[in-house]
Amino acid sequence: MGSTERTGLTGLLDGKVVLVNGGSQGVGAAIVRAAVREGAVVSFTGRRAEVGEKLAADTGARFLRADLSDPAQARDSVVQTVEAHGRVDCLVNAAGLTSRGSLLDTTPELFDQHIAINLKAPFFAMQAAVADMTARTAPGTIVNIGSNCAHGGPPHLAPYSTAKAGLAGLTRNAAHAHRFDRIRINAVNIGWTDTEGEDATQRAFHGAGDDWREQAAARQPMGKLGQPDEIADFVVFLLSDRSGVVTGSVIDWDQNVLGALD
Repeated sequence: MGSTERTGLTGLLDGKVVLVNGGSQGVGAAIVRAAVREGAVVSFTGRRAEVGEKLAADTGARFLRADLSDPAQARDSVVQTVEAHGRVDCLVNAAGLTSRGSLLDTTPELFDQHIAINLKAPFFAMQAAVADMTARTAPGTIVNIGSNCAHGGPPHLAPYSTAKAGLAGLTRNAAHAHRFDRIRINAVNIGWTDTEGEDATQRAFHGAGDDWREQAAARQPMGKLGQPDEIADFVVFLLSDRSGVVTGSVIDWDQNVLGALD
């Protein structure tokens, strides 16, 4: 069962119903494993049936095939979770599109793709989840997986950075709007992370070879890229009651200190 067999924290999500959108690989899959390990009943979405079904078989989580570029399917992921389990207690928006584009070469089509996956899908999934929570007058938690590119980002990630900046604003706005509903909404702005998707991106857009991870790690302060299982533990903590009253926080989860200069 892979990472689900790791020593847990303290059963942080016992009995919680958790939906992870974009949960079939990378950081999302690590969150699925961590949430199952911590006692949650987990549903997750992904586009590729074979990948999602394998993770479901490995973890016992429920796979929902969905194309989150369609806002109706993003909303429906929540609806299906509520229909299956009676409620949704926690939502994680982990889907992300990182295809490259600068200000000068980004097409309207590429821009729309980034907005659809990185901003519109979280918005409408949150809309559906918060609607369920408020209808039941029940507390809940939401964590959005953002990026440190929300602070500006490199030139070749212009539409991605734009969408992730929007996600940070959405997180704060929704957290403020629903604080008295006791729905806590936070985001984690992750840095360069070692995932299957990043491997494909490095090879497709940057001509990377088989040793790109080792070369990249050697340039990092901690000697490694961000690790999905470490991010997942942090996300589980934010979903859980142990993170207390924190809401509206957009937390930079990276080893480079933004704003600091040598």
